[in-house]
Amino acid sequence: MAAHRHASGPPTEELLRECARDVVDVAEGIREVCARTSSVLFAPALTASARRRPRTGCAARWALLRALTNRQGLGGSAIVAPDGMGRLLGAAGEALGRESLAALVAVTSLRLRIAAVLLDHPEFGRDPGMRRLTAAVTADRDLEAVRALRSLFKDRDAQRALSGLAPILAELLAIRGLLGEDPVNDETAWALAAGRELTADPVRGISAAHPSAADRDEGTVQAVEPSARETQGIATEGSLLAFLRNLDVLDVGGRVLVQEVRGPDGVLRYVVQAPGTATGRPRDDSPQDFADAWRNLFMTDSPYTRSILLAIRDHGVPRGADLALVGHGEGGIALLNLAQDEEFCRAYRVTHVVTVGSPIGGRRPADPRTWVAGITNHHDIVPALDGRDADSSFDPHPHGYRADYTGPDHEFPHCHLLRVYMDHLETVIPQVTQDVDQALTPYRGPVERTRVYRFEDRARPPEGYPLLTVPTTSVPTSAGLVDVPVRYYDSSVAHLCYPVDTGVARSLLPDVTSMVPARFGRRALAVLSLYEHRCTTIGPYTELGLSVLVDDLWRPNAYGLARDLLRRVDLRRTGRYVVSLAVGTEEARTVAEEVWAQPAVQGAAEVALQGRALRVEAAELGLSVEVGPGPGVRCPEADWVLYGRRGDSTVRTLVRADGRPRVHARPRVRLRLDGGHGPLARHLQILELDTVRPGFVLTSPRFVAHRSAGAPLPR
Repeated sequence: MAAHRHASGPPTEELLRECARDVVDVAEGIREVCARTSSVLFAPALTASARRRPRTGCAARWALLRALTNRQGLGGSAIVAPDGMGRLLGAAGEALGRESLAALVAVTSLRLRIAAVLLDHPEFGRDPGMRRLTAAVTADRDLEAVRALRSLFKDRDAQRALSGLAPILAELLAIRGLLGEDPVNDETAWALAAGRELTADPVRGISAAHPSAADRDEGTVQAVEPSARETQGIATEGSLLAFLRNLDVLDVGGRVLVQEVRGPDGVLRYVVQAPGTATGRPRDDSPQDFADAWRNLFMTDSPYTRSILLAIRDHGVPRGADLALVGHGEGGIALLNLAQDEEFCRAYRVTHVVTVGSPIGGRRPADPRTWVAGITNHHDIVPALDGRDADSSFDPHPHGYRADYTGPDHEFPHCHLLRVYMDHLETVIPQVTQDVDQALTPYRGPVERTRVYRFEDRARPPEGYPLLTVPTTSVPTSAGLVDVPVRYYDSSVAHLCYPVDTGVARSLLPDVTSMVPARFGRRALAVLSLYEHRCTTIGPYTELGLSVLVDDLWRPNAYGLARDLLRRVDLRRTGRYVVSLAVGTEEARTVAEEVWAQPAVQGAAEVALQGRALRVEAAELGLSVEVGPGPGVRCPEADWVLYGRRGDSTVRTLVRADGRPRVHARPRVRLRLDGGHGPLARHLQILELDTVRPGFVLTSPRFVAHRSAGAPLPR
């Protein structure tokens, strides 16, 4: 066995992890005290003594019961008893929300682990969906946690959402199990918290929305021909870097590679090469996705693992043949699962398993002669997804090799990319390459046959069907090509609608005679829109926008708005002119200005719409909002026409939405302007919106929508 580490000293995140391990040891000690105290409470000898001497015996049992259930003691759900009254009392404590002291201490350990991840990778904490999920789980809000988790899985790009979810998913699920009311989850949650092997299926052991529940298909394989470019890149000679380059050529398109290699001794051997997790949310066309990767962590049976086995059989690998398994990320996990299968190892002789960026944990192959190598970058969080420490989780055996190194690439998911690992194997840790190639000597020969196999799942409706299944086109911007219409798979919004002075509202509009505010009696209507976009085709971001309702540009009419609301959005003549906009990302700002012609600035903000409470904190923009919308009633979908201005033209954008909007007639709102100097704060000050209450509020805690490209109008 070998280990490699290049580090000058323990950084702060490692100290946090060490502290987390110490705290969870304390939690398990408290749990043992609970178990011993419970055994004494329900011991037959004490029960008999209480019957013989009720005065002293009952007092003793009452003292033990109070110690186990009191909030100042071991906690309301600290009773540990296999059945009978003890189990009933423990379940009652769970239902009443009186968590045990041991569980609360374990949750502290898990929060320390999450803090270590966020300290080492601060990019995760900037994702609004991740913040929403973490807050909901740690506050024990089940419904909100389920919604947040579902929204993360609907993200178009896993690099934006799932990469942030992956490193702390084990901790979040463990917190959910420890704080939840279902005692069935306790053992699984404690195993995740303590880094032990799971004794329960995490799908059933933790009843929160679990990613592997989204992937139940059996999976099939089909031999396919690689493209001409891929054929040129596939290696014709066996070596570690050659096999990894093959995986890089295949990328993550739901395919694996089986090669026949003639070794130096003239024996024909087989190499199975499995790539890592495919980008994007859980896929409908392949079992090679994040949900299946999580399932692979805790169960040796999964669609990806079964599909690899089908590919081996379809290739015609003879029984008893020598096999080497080489995988990256999820592919490495699936191959390790195959190596643990006794029936598989009886059919084939698995001589080598080489994983790059995969969680090895305590996995041991069924054949003790199998040589297992694990190569991990210390900054790569994927190898620690199973909740076990990267340094101590690997179970050494006579045929094991481990290389855990500190590479120059720090940011996740970049440090997990196979191409980065290949570069490090050539430049940072060349000795590891030599060691593994030495072990793979029987496979260092010419490749005589190569077959590529594609995995497939049964078909499902596309995500966002039917509203978001629309034709798209690419529009060039300074930030690159952007697909329009822009689709919003999971968002929340609150529209604060203020009656304002018509003259003041007119002063915020462009100086063109065709654009005038729509009137409600003697007042105009200004709308402050507060969005949290958790999953979109341009990434998650927050959006704060101020707009003014305007009349038909050609035929203004005092009663035109009422009639217009009865029309389809594409036939409406009225709309909202966007006066100022603040968005959370540079890409969103570019799209707003260049595609929709809306004046936008970039500014960080936190928007949280949960139940009947809305909170917005935007220190950079100098404003904060707290809203208690109050009672509301359902209203029609809030499709809108938005106007912007570019040169001498007005740009018209259509927004179609699908959700469950509600209108609130008596909202309680506190809008504070804390010395902000940006355009949004300045326009809010001009309208004096911090001194008045909105006339009504429209809210939609969860909706999908799409915004078309802006169409210029000659006015």
